[in-house]
Amino acid sequence: ARGYLGRPALTSGRFVADPFGPPGARMYRTGDRARWRTDGNLDFLGRVDTQVKIRGFRIELGEIEAALTGHPAVAQATVTADRDGDIVRLVGYVVPDGDAEPDPQALRAHVAGLLPEYMVPALVVPLDGPLPLTPNGKLDRRALPAPDWSAMTGDADPATPTQARLAALFREILRLDGVGVHDNFFALGGHSMAAMRLLGRIRTEFGAELGIRDVFDALTVAGLATKLDGAAAARPALRPSG
Repeated sequence: ARGYLGRPALTSGRFVADPFGPPGARMYRTGDRARWRTDGNLDFLGRVDTQVKIRGFRIELGEIEAALTGHPAVAQATVTADRDGDIVRLVGYVVPDGDAEPDPQALRAHVAGLLPEYMVPALVVPLDGPLPLTPNGKLDRRALPAPDWSAMTGDADPATPTQARLAALFREILRLDGVGVHDNFFALGGHSMAAMRLLGRIRTEFGAELGIRDVFDALTVAGLATKLDGAAAARPALRPSG
């Protein structure tokens, strides 16, 4: 092959000079990651284009796909990283192995038992048919259904004014239409920088100073509301002068 027809930029990025061959020889950059072992064999480590960074961790999506397909109710799986600004959420798409639709929460629990917490998909979407493919047989990610984030959030509504104001801040920072008061900030796509923005908005909205440790400890609207209400109750009452 000499390159991609009519696509010089893609050709120059994929067909690169071969440092091991004669002058003018080229190599094709496949996008595969591998390591050369001392015995001369190659270990395939996945694809470069399926690596994403979540909350500071570099993740190979293929590891999550392997965990999902390891469940007996799953025949095929793929995982994508959905980005909205600096909020990145993992979405797993699964094809059932049989007629019964797998339980998304059971699949998330299955992955959580095999991989670190930050590699667990925020949402698992069962598909009605096989994974969509392009005409050349590759996965067509653009044909996958858009994630419905309402399926990820709980239905526990705010019970106090503090919870209601905090829920609005969670929605703003995490770019979600709804948030349950017991939903984990980080499981919804939050990260340390988003937590710092949340603390800034809390300072503006409530006039209260919380630390990043408070967000990691409380995690939820309900937990942070308890901290804020406790801090307000502990403040000494103002006494009139004179």
